[in-house]
Amino acid sequence: MSERFVIHLPVVIADLDAAQRMARMVARSLSYLPMVDPGETTVSYEDEQGVRHRVFCDRRMPTGRRCLLAAAHDGDCSRRLPR
Repeated sequence: MSERFVIHLPVVIADLDAAQRMARMVARSLSYLPMVDPGETTVSYEDEQGVRHRVFCDRRMPTGRRCLLAAAHDGDCSRRLPR
């Protein structure tokens, strides 16, 4: 297996909910790139970077693809964003 590297791009935002929304927006906007794995997107407090909070649900769906809704969402998983 070849080595893999992860890019950590610090973005400072005032609260956890806003940070998760921003992370979802950034991940979705770059998801067309094959090397981007939006399902693994997490955020952390600046002084607690080892404690990460998931941004996407990321559960496997029957099709084998992953759910693209927010972590801890209500209702069924989906590959489409709610309108």
